[in-house]
Amino acid sequence: MRLTRTVLGIESSCDDTAAAVVSGTAKHAVIKSSIVESQTDLHAAFGGVVPELAARAHAEKLDHCVELALRDADVALKDIDSIAVTSGPGLIGGVLSGVMCAKGIASAIEKPLIGVNHLAGHALTPRLTDQLPFPYLLLLVSGGHCQFLIVKSPSDFTRLGGTIDDAPGEAFDKVAKLLGLPQPGGPSVEVAARTGDASRFKLPRPLLDRDDCNMSFSGLKTAVLRTRDALVSGDNGLTEAKRNDLCAGFQAAICDVLGQKTRRAIAEYLYLKPIAPSFAVAGGVAANQAIRGVLESISQETGLVFCAPPLPLCTDNAAMIAYAGLALLEDGQISDLTLSARPRWPLDRTTAPMLGSGKKGAKA
Repeated sequence: MRLTRTVLGIESSCDDTAAAVVSGTAKHAVIKSSIVESQTDLHAAFGGVVPELAARAHAEKLDHCVELALRDADVALKDIDSIAVTSGPGLIGGVLSGVMCAKGIASAIEKPLIGVNHLAGHALTPRLTDQLPFPYLLLLVSGGHCQFLIVKSPSDFTRLGGTIDDAPGEAFDKVAKLLGLPQPGGPSVEVAARTGDASRFKLPRPLLDRDDCNMSFSGLKTAVLRTRDALVSGDNGLTEAKRNDLCAGFQAAICDVLGQKTRRAIAEYLYLKPIAPSFAVAGGVAANQAIRGVLESISQETGLVFCAPPLPLCTDNAAMIAYAGLALLEDGQISDLTLSARPRWPLDRTTAPMLGSGKKGAKA
């Protein structure tokens, strides 16, 4: 029988500084606390995340977030069994801040240190929230990533396909910037789309003619740019109504692409004949209600159990990192004080990278 463990999680891969405490086992864990300090206001004037500013803010806020997480969980550092930290992928300055903080704590209290892949944190969230049985199909869709994965264990992932260029979250942010909407772009575009007419503008659905699970969103973003420019040069310019229609059309295109590719991914997944077929969506873009609704409908049509984490667990948080650390700890996968920060770290380490490789490793 596995013992209950309490893990402190630290997350600092992008623009959210987070700490959390999770207790239990990999089969049944409880979030004791979850603290997230957003940097949205810090980066608002720049139209996107500024890596140097993000790294400095993480360094300033990490100890405070850890303190609050321990207080809310009503535990002391001596009660922590392990420290889990995002050690990649992400903005290297932010990842490094979190890794160094975690190393200091682990060294001070002489407890195991576990480096966690940020993407694995998202991928394992359905296990934390719904105890989804392995293997399950996952659509990881966020600001920097979009891929279909078969999740077989806390450290075994098979990629069926993904984006060959921009991730949907990145496309949402860029479209918001093109249309003069505030950042983060995803929620802004979603709100504008609610009152828009999705059929007013004809936008492309890239790669739907290909019988695979790969996607592309760069051309869709460019189509929005050209449509905007045509509207701006027109008689009435880019009115609020036209902007909302364009947002609705863009979001509908994203939904159509994700929906059709999900059907293909499900077909590949079912070929493996899983005992309890299930489909989960995770990542920041999973918070979009239109996208979530389309994916849930497809899951129901194909007879799969559908799982979408609560909205606070879709965006970056440390509870998912703590849980992933707990699962890895049970499997005996422990790091040490030589743990490095990694800007790139694909989950599927056997399939050829989709976006190429460089000195920093495979992109995805």
